[in-house]
Amino acid sequence: MDYRLLGRTGVEVSPLCLGTMMFGAWGNTDVNDSIRVIHHALDAGINFIDTADVYSDGESEEILGKALKGRRDDVVLATKFFMPMGKEPNRGGGSRKWIMQSVEDSLRRLGTDYLDLYQVHRPNVGMDVAETLGALTDLVRQGKVRYIGSSSYSGSQIVEAQTAARDGRLARFVTEQPPYSILVRGIEEDVLPTTQRHGMGTLTYSPLAGGWLSGKWRKDAAPVPASGARPKARFNMESPANQHKLEVVDALARVADDAGITLIELAIAFVINHPGVTSAIIGPRTMEQLLSQLPAATIKLSVETLDRIDEIVAPGRTLNPDDNSYGANELVPAARRR
Repeated sequence: MDYRLLGRTGVEVSPLCLGTMMFGAWGNTDVNDSIRVIHHALDAGINFIDTADVYSDGESEEILGKALKGRRDDVVLATKFFMPMGKEPNRGGGSRKWIMQSVEDSLRRLGTDYLDLYQVHRPNVGMDVAETLGALTDLVRQGKVRYIGSSSYSGSQIVEAQTAARDGRLARFVTEQPPYSILVRGIEEDVLPTTQRHGMGTLTYSPLAGGWLSGKWRKDAAPVPASGARPKARFNMESPANQHKLEVVDALARVADDAGITLIELAIAFVINHPGVTSAIIGPRTMEQLLSQLPAATIKLSVETLDRIDEIVAPGRTLNPDDNSYGANELVPAARRR
């Protein structure tokens, strides 16, 4: 497997990053099987793993900690904070108070004394980003965190954070983690050009668009019910946007067939073939799913294939707004009103 530089950090990472959201109560509840999947990914050459404290309420981090015993130093380990970890006040967000507590909780669950990459899971609208950067800078200076990053930031929020870091002489976000797939191409308009301009590594999530590009949802297939990790709006087969997506998926399947690869391989290869993307986060629940996704790491899509994809889904377009992961405050018409 070829490795890529993570922005300007000098750290080399695999083009596939193993996401662990599906290990634990949200997905695979068999701890030993989850560990086997993680070990197989490492043995296949993946050296980049992403998790978050909120995944299965910390269980994902605990499983990953067990899997990495004896192998920790060979892995670029990333986790995230921000989402609520309880109903009490101040158990979430980007405040110094929560960051200093959440990092200790993640380190304990992961069984390590440092994190390679610590990421803000979402922007904290209405809060000074310098507050978050200041706390994260202290963690870098303490040696508990090597690098810091953001997730699901808009282009303007990325610039704001970079400016605040420069002006305050604080550690800067060296990575951004946005959603990106053939069906969700909105980041091509602003986010990807912005991360490239600032020399950031970009690790994108949901390359299979929440399973839409896995082959599960087809016009002639029975619908798969939504789960806790899959909001109902994204999988309401009666909505016009999703009906259109079914047609698009069928068209993309024909492109994959003509290229001699699977739809899964086409979808993931499309993401990592973009020059602004460092790694695509894959989130297998089972060994079978992992094995179906690994071949994409070495696939180079032809110009003809990429052109056909662009004809089906135009660059910069997201087919269904419900697939966006930016929340109610970003990238919606209401945010542009006076």
